[in-house]
Amino acid sequence: MGMTDPIADALTRIRNALMARKSEVSFPANRLLKEIVRILKEEGYIEDYIIDSSGVQDVITVKLRYYKGESVIRSIRRVSKPGRRIYVGKRNLSKVIGGLGIAILSTSQGVMTDKEARARGIGGEYICEVW
Repeated sequence: MGMTDPIADALTRIRNALMARKSEVSFPANRLLKEIVRILKEEGYIEDYIIDSSGVQDVITVKLRYYKGESVIRSIRRVSKPGRRIYVGKRNLSKVIGGLGIAILSTSQGVMTDKEARARGIGGEYICEVW
């Protein structure tokens, strides 16, 4: 039987690796997770990531980022879950921690941050928030 929420699983693996001060963490990949990890890299929350396609399923290995011994990611949490999907319109896009954090949205124009969605004037499914 497959996993019911691979996004929550990946975010939990990242959170646990940060608490254990690990340098990297791996988890099974899917299209949405690849986009989420790409955004985390662009926004500077992780050092880098590698997608390994050699096995049956792709695996993402994320190199975590630390600054002066502290994790750059203070909090990473799932908002929209399989049991309760959360959608936000373009008018309801609030800033995460007053603009210090980011929200990751799945929109009709792809996966993007709240800032990009606000600039394009679109809403979508509120996947997670990071600060």
